[in-house]
Order: sequence, then structure tokens, then C-alpha cells
Amino acid sequence: MTTYDIDKIADIIDGNLQAAVNGNAKPISNISIDSRTIVDPDSCLFFALKGERHDGHRFIEELHKKGVRNFVVSQLPTKSDLANFIVVKDTLKALQQLATHVRNEFEFPVLAITGSNGKTIVKEWLFDLLQSQFRIVRSPKSYNSQVGVPLSLWNMNRDADLGIVEAGISKPEEMIKLADLIHPEFGIITTIGDAHQENFKTLEEKLTEKLKLFEGSELLVYRKDSALIDQVVSNKFRNEQPKLFSWSTGESKADLLIRIEKSLQKTSLYFSWLEKSYETEIPFTDDASLENACHCLAFIAAKGWLNEYLLSQFSSLQPVAMRLELKQGINDCLLVNDYYNSDINSLEIALQFLNQQTSSSKQQKTVILSDIRQSGFPTRQLYAEVSRLLKMNKVNRLIGIGKNIAEHEAVFEMTTEFYPSTLDFVHNWKSHNFKDEAILIKGAREFRFEEIALLLQKKYHQTQLEVNLNSLVENLNIFREKVKPQTKIMAMVKAFSYGSGTVEIARALEFQKVDYLAVAVADEGIELRQAGIETPIVVMNPEGHSFEAMIEYRLEPNVYSAELFRQFNAVAKSSAVSYYPIHIKIETGMNRLGFSDIDEVKHISQQINHEEVLRIQSVFTHLAGSDEAQHDEYTRKQYQRFIEISDIVVSFQKNKVIRHILNSAGIERFPEFQLDMVRLGIGLYGVPATSNTPIRPIARWTSVISQIKTVNVGETIGYGRKGKADKIKTIAIVPVGYADGFLRRFSNGVGKMWINGTKVPVIGNVCMDMTMIDISEANPQVGDLVELMGEHIHLTDLAEWAETIPYEILTGISQRVKRVYSQE
Repeated sequence: MTTYDIDKIADIIDGNLQAAVNGNAKPISNISIDSRTIVDPDSCLFFALKGERHDGHRFIEELHKKGVRNFVVSQLPTKSDLANFIVVKDTLKALQQLATHVRNEFEFPVLAITGSNGKTIVKEWLFDLLQSQFRIVRSPKSYNSQVGVPLSLWNMNRDADLGIVEAGISKPEEMIKLADLIHPEFGIITTIGDAHQENFKTLEEKLTEKLKLFEGSELLVYRKDSALIDQVVSNKFRNEQPKLFSWSTGESKADLLIRIEKSLQKTSLYFSWLEKSYETEIPFTDDASLENACHCLAFIAAKGWLNEYLLSQFSSLQPVAMRLELKQGINDCLLVNDYYNSDINSLEIALQFLNQQTSSSKQQKTVILSDIRQSGFPTRQLYAEVSRLLKMNKVNRLIGIGKNIAEHEAVFEMTTEFYPSTLDFVHNWKSHNFKDEAILIKGAREFRFEEIALLLQKKYHQTQLEVNLNSLVENLNIFREKVKPQTKIMAMVKAFSYGSGTVEIARALEFQKVDYLAVAVADEGIELRQAGIETPIVVMNPEGHSFEAMIEYRLEPNVYSAELFRQFNAVAKSSAVSYYPIHIKIETGMNRLGFSDIDEVKHISQQINHEEVLRIQSVFTHLAGSDEAQHDEYTRKQYQRFIEISDIVVSFQKNKVIRHILNSAGIERFPEFQLDMVRLGIGLYGVPATSNTPIRPIARWTSVISQIKTVNVGETIGYGRKGKADKIKTIAIVPVGYADGFLRRFSNGVGKMWINGTKVPVIGNVCMDMTMIDISEANPQVGDLVELMGEHIHLTDLAEWAETIPYEILTGISQRVKRVYSQE
């Protein structure tokens, strides 16, 4: 573990140390850039980074209250004598300087991996293949950015034979900074594609930028029959280091020529090296996995590490979980699956995610953890550190699996139980031992913890909606960039968060510190409160019978009429509350809910001010056509009408009243109308109003093939015999239907699904629980994944086919469809 005194770090980063009055400073062993993930404040140094959408300086006071006493800043706060502040010109540059210093102390070589795709998988597979022969440290997950790489280097143990770091860029001039940090002796360039292309004119420009990482390296491995990569690499490094090592599946001039033979479940690789023939196999047949495996094979050959045992390990390669998955478990449990990695850095990341999902609940925390391999620590020191992390993250129970972790039972301070193997755990498993708790499943691949996940996961049918929490946060930040820092954000989580799942989405948004959540009815808000959500919640369509419950659960009503005001005011008086927050809705042209009479609004505002039972927290209206340019003049009239009426409301109140008018489309197209708060709805879930907003859908809807059959000429398919075979057809049955939200309007070729690289049409009528698709032009197997909505079948495609809007598609996905939440 890297540890420095605060004054040493100040020297390293050329900073001016302003020491605390008491002068006490514990050694620094943890670096943080995120105020929400502080676990051990005593040993933490917080870098207050400034970016396009954030400023870490805003959280210094909050962090000080949590116990953090060491900061790197570019500007001193008002009260600067109660903590240690290292003042620098650029905090990101300072973080990178510190990482460069740490890297320069490594005595082992470093392999850097870059490319458009496959970086993380190649890194993880090389770790799996080589860990039996070398002590390896690697960057966690996909930590490959200007911030992720420094954090990776800081956390690398010095006692290793090889370090593996991945590097990613999104803009010109970024790679040279990472190259200065990493200084790799060896390199692999995986692929070059369209990912992060928006800031580069051509693929060649982006590839040239990426190759700056390897200037001065000893070895670079690449695929020769990738024409662009071969051309640019050969030209750039023609007369200088690194040594180039190419592989190919068809180009005979490559250093390593690999012949591929695919079968149903696996692929055999044949090649000759140093006048000896070899063969191995991998348990994959898709092209991406084959390319990633060949990169690993080529690097191993180039380094002279090839042997029969190592080749035999290729057949044991497993899919790499790129994301943490959040699922519903048995007996009201919450599951966090991260069962393909087991190292100290990724454990810390997984515990932070577990905290994020339980920060607003009272659930006990259980961690199921395997032996940790190749940590570089002495085993007792390793498990003492594991114990410290578990204790800091308030884990209540540890279930250890493996001989090494069991031998160190004494270091753990929480409830523990141990099993020699996953099989022993499965044989002794009893479902009633797991109830209403949050469970992190974290293990090395060899332990096959997916068997444990299957036991603990609540059973659903195989159709699921995968919600990417990273995309949700990215969308939120894109909209945050469009409004002023002081402008509040209300996030709409009504209608089951537009079909995405209420509690999980609300937890993620609360973690991101949105100012308000909005639900449709009181029951939705009560569910959030019972799950522990503390963020203020507005009920947009309150009903009289729920008013007492709303006050009990601290839910704030949208008051849109004099009658509704009278009813809620009476309940508030009988509940003996004072200054209870309400939100007044004004009608300005939508002709839906809202006050239209100015005198009525004036009278209610005066009454609220006089009685002091209620408090007008906000006043707002709703735009009728902010997403369409043809209605822009109408939108401006609505704004002027709202300002006139809301001025009256505000004038009678003692407190500051929040004004808001903009929805998602309004934020994009009328930022000048943002006022005090904006309401973020469909944009948060990935549907933009303009092409200038680079948000993306957060959900992917998938199912699997249940059965495949051949239909002869003249035969019919499905109810009403609507599907007809004009030639011999191969059809597949997918277990999804209109009861799941896959609309009957998609029948008879209107709708399509994506499978194995091909869009295939629906044939016949969509049934309640099943849909038939024509796979005559594809070549799938039973059990293959089918995409109903996602990267290849867009949400807007479904809406267009159904002649409706994206809202209806999203909110129509049935709650019986399993929601799975993932975060990188």
C-alpha cells in the first residue's frame, strides 16, 4: 500500500502546504476525488478537481464534517486553519504528478493496453492466464481515464513482477499525459473504432493519438490484418522503438499466424512458434472474444512465456463482467454481483457501490468473499486490510470461501462463517439464512460464484430490462452542464421511473445529490420513504384520501386548485404541522392541472402567509410545446404569463420561493428560462429533444430463444393464422408478449428483434406471453440472447413502429419484466 506524509506529497506536487493549527497529520494511504466515497477519512487526501460539470471545492466543508483533514486545492476555503491544505495551480495536474512519482518507484515493468474496445477484457484475461506464474498488479475495472490511471497507479502494490494498466482517451492531446504517467515497457493496441470519435476528424487521427502511449516502449503487439492499424503502426515506428510484434489470422507476413476453427461452443487456435506447432482452444466463438484471446496469445509468445500449461489455461477463460450488477434477491434481499474479480482495489470499489445502494436503507450488509489471489501482500496483512475495509463500510457479516481466508478468521471483527469451497457453501445453503439484507458477492473467477448468485437471485422468467446506472448519471451531468450551478434539479421518477424501476433509480439520483424527486401519486413516494430515501419528494397528482399519509411520510403535494388547497390545509391543521411545504401549479396554456384565476392565487398566497400552517416551497407551470420549434412563440408567452402570476405568489411569502418552468426539452432549447429549478424527466432516461444533446438510453431490453422450429410452405404461425410461410422458414419463439409490454402492434413484420448481428422480423401475431420471429436469415441457437430494445433496436424505433412516443414504450414495459441494474 502506498503511504506518504502530507509534507512529502506537497513536495512531490510542488504545492504550498497550509498546515492545520493543531499540526497533527496521519500518513496518507487513500486518495479520493469523490466526496461520496470517503470510507477512511483519517488517512484520506481529497483532491478538489474542477471539471466541466463539477467542482470538488464545493464539498470541502461537508468532507471536513465527515472527518477528512487533508486536501489538495487550487483555492483556499474561508476557514483554512482547521485542516491541511496543499495549494496548487491545477489539482488534476497535481494528482497526475503524484501518480508519476509513484510510478517511477516501480521496479517491475508495466504493460499498457489501449484501443477502442477490448482493453479491459484483454487486461483481465492476461491476469487470469499469467497469475500462476507471475505476481501481477493491474488497474481495477475500466479505470483508464485522466483520473482513473493516476488512481490505479497509486493503488498498485510495489511487490510485483508485472503491472497491467489500460489507457483510454476521448480528446486529442490526452494520451501524451497518460504516456508520461504510465511509461509502459510493453504495449498492446486492441482495435480502432467509432468509440469516442466525436473529437477526432478521422480514425487515423485517433489511432495516431493513441500510439503516443508507446513512444519509447520496448514492445508493441498488434493485429496485422487490421489494415489501418498495420499501416499507421508500421509508418510511425519504422526506425525506432518499440519492437513491433504482429499477429494475424490470414496475413502470412505476420510474426504469429493463427488458424481458427470454430465449432458450436468453442474455437480451436492452431499456430507455429519457434519451429514448434501448438494448439489451444477457447470457450467462445464470437469474433470479439477471438480477437481478445489472440492479443493475449501474441503477447505471451512475444515475451517468450509460451508453455503447455499456460496454453491449457485458455480453455478456462470466462466472460469478464464489465459492470457491477444489482438484482433483486430472495426474501427481500438486494444482490450486488461482482463475481469475476477478487483483488483489494476492486473490493473497495464494490463496497462503495454497496454503500450507494444501501445508504438510504436500514438493511444489514453481508459480503460473500473468496480467497484473494496475487495481491502482493503477505496474507495476514492482506486479510487485515480486507477486515479494515469491511469494518469501515459497516459490513455486518462475512461469508468467506477458500482455505486462505478461513485461516485468517481471527482478523475479522464482524460475524463470520467460512467454507472450503463454493461447492461446500452450496451443499450447506439454506434460504432462510438470508433475509432482508444487502449482499455483495465478490470472488475470483475460479470459485465460480455465479452458482451462489443463482441460489440467492429471485427467480424470474428470462426477459429482463438492464438499466445502466452509469448512463443515468452521465445523462444527469450533461443536463447539469446546461444549467447554472445554483439552479436546482428536480428528477422525475414517476411511473416507475419511466419504466426503469423506482427505488434503485431514486437511490442513484439521491447519491448524485439531486435536489428533488417527483412522483405521480402518494403510494410511489411512500415506497421511496420506506426504502430510506431522504431527498425531498413532490407528489404531482395528490389525492385527498392520501393527505394524512403524505404528511406522515414527508411528501410535498402539488396544489393545483382551491378545493385541493382547502382539503390539504385542513388536514395539515389537524396534524398540528407548521410551515409544511407545498408546491403551487399555475395554468399558463397547457390547459391541464393548475390555477387559472389570478385572484384565487393571490387569496391563497395571502392565507398561507397569514396562517403559517403551510409554506409555498415552489411555484411552477408546465410548457405545452417546448420540444417543437413551431410552438416557440407560444412557449415564450407561457413564460411571460408564468412570471406575471408567480410574482404575485412570491410577493406574499416570507421564505424564498423556488420558481420552475422547464422540462427536459425546455432545458435543451430554452436555457434562458431556467429560473431557480428545472424538472428533468424523459431526458434523464435518454430521449433528447435535439441532436445537440449527447445523452443515451439507459435501458436495454432482452430475452432469449425458447425454441426453434421449421415451418413448411403454406403453414401458418400464431393466433388467427396471420403468419404465413411463403417458403420454408425457420422461426424462433421468444418468451415475451404484450403482457410484458411488447405491443401487439408489433405483429406481422411491423416489429423486429436483433440477434447475432441481424435484425429479424416478428412473424404472426404477438401473443400475451410469447412472440415468434423469422430467423431464416440468421443462425441462432436455443438460449441465445435476443435484443428487443438497446444498441441495435433503438427506443425510437419501437415508438415509430407503434406510431406512438418513447414515453409509452418505456412506461409500458411490465413490472413482471426483471430489472437488472449495472454500474461500471
